[in-house]
Formats: sequence, structure tokens, C-alpha cells
Amino acid sequence: MTTSVPDLLEYYVAPMARGVRVRMVVLSDRDIRKALEAGTIGIDPFPDLDKQLGSVSVDFRLGTTFMVFEHSRFSFIDPRHPQSIGDAMRTIEVPPDEPFIMQPGDFALASTMESLELPDNLLGRLEGRSSIARLGITVHSTAAVFEPGWIGTATMELSNLGRMAVALYPGMRICAFSFETVSSPVMTPYRDKVNNKYAGQVTPRASQLSEENRRAVEEATKS
Repeated sequence: MTTSVPDLLEYYVAPMARGVRVRMVVLSDRDIRKALEAGTIGIDPFPDLDKQLGSVSVDFRLGTTFMVFEHSRFSFIDPRHPQSIGDAMRTIEVPPDEPFIMQPGDFALASTMESLELPDNLLGRLEGRSSIARLGITVHSTAAVFEPGWIGTATMELSNLGRMAVALYPGMRICAFSFETVSSPVMTPYRDKVNNKYAGQVTPRASQLSEENRRAVEEATKS
């Protein structure tokens, strides 16, 4: 997939190379459609734009794989030990025609059905859909920004903040991605970062915080 600056972005990016201050912009539906058709933004499977394209975003659908914490078996999670995180989570596969029930207070990791590939000059921003939020369901806690060069499905941090259980079905439109220009193409796209933890994921991936701690200890030992 090409990562060159397409015509629709040259108006914003080219002046920056000359030192001209240009306001960052959110792509409109017109520009999102052009970027998808040109392959600048990659979404697989290709979305049904009549149903999934909004004024400034594209809806993504809920996948079939979920990860939940086994809180009845573990009293706490130690982010310094990978086995603590991995053992404390259980993977659930839900058939396409069956619901995943989120009880009040529940937390689960889930992935989108679509994978996303971003060029080096665009970032993606994941947001919840209003219709889903009005049921008490949030789709992310803090991880809303997808850096330029991202590739893979999106892992959502689902929570039920309401007082009633909610049925979520694979294939339903669960979140939306908007796209923003950055001041210039990034020097190191996310997919090329040596220590990136989530590029290329196809199913939900548990927190890799323990890996950060391990590397920090190794670096401290070397020095």
C-alpha cells in the first residue's frame, strides 16, 4: 500500500515542508472516500460506505473474539509479570449469530471485524457510537489514538457503565474511526517501531505492560 501524500492532502502537507504553518484537519466523508479508493487508507474488508461512512468517520463492526478477566480465580494483576496478565484472562469466541452479554460493571477486550492500515501522514482516532453509548457501553478507556503507520485490527476496551446487562452481537457497528493529518510524515511509522507491541494484531491482545518493564530492567542492567 502506498504511503505517498495523495492529492487530497497536498494542500495541507506541502506548505509545511516550506515552513508554512497549516492547521491540522479531520478528513471529511468526501476525502475519506477518496483515500479509501486510492488505497491511502486501507480497511479490510472494504466497508459498505452507504451504511458505514459518516460525515467525518467510518463505522467499524464488532468481531467475534473477546477476552475477559478471570476475577474469581485471581485476586490481583501484577503488570511486572506477564504470566499474571496472561493467566488472568480468558478468550471467548462468539458465533456470529449469538450475543456476547455484558453485565453491569463488566470489562472485556474485543477486536473490530475490520483491520486498518494507515499511511505515514495520517492518524486514526477511535470513538464510540452514540447509539451504543446510550446503552451504557463504552468502547475505549484511554487508547483512542492509532499512530501513523498502524496496521491491524483495533482492540477495544469495552465497559458496561449502566445498570442493565447489554447484548452485543458480532457484526454490529460498534465504533467509528476518524482520520487526521499530522504536520509531516512521521519519521518512524508505528509498524516499524522496534518495540511496538500491537502492530499486526488480528484478535484482542492483552496488555503488554510487562514487556515494557522487562525491557526497562534489561536496559538498567546493561547500564
